[in-house]
Amino acid sequence: MPQAQSQVAVIVLWVLIVVFYLLMIRPQRAQARKRKEMLDGLRRGDRVVTIGGIHATIAEMKEDVLSLDLAPNIRVKADRGAVSYVRSKAEPKGEE
Repeated sequence: MPQAQSQVAVIVLWVLIVVFYLLMIRPQRAQARKRKEMLDGLRRGDRVVTIGGIHATIAEMKEDVLSLDLAPNIRVKADRGAVSYVRSKAEPKGEE
């Protein structure tokens, strides 16, 4: 009987580990991958919102530093990771 109980305990432990992975770790990885794609896809002219709630337009990009236009003649620098989400993408330059 004690051996059967220990086998059940091990099975329950493995089931809990699998459930934890499926409910916690996997969705977090997917969310991190989606955020990385969003940050890698930033380009000049995109309208973004920072994690501080500031609405701005990307004016310049240098590696991990963005220059953001808040209003005419008001430009601030922010880290690329400070972008929370993209409100609208810049219009691609069409060839005429």
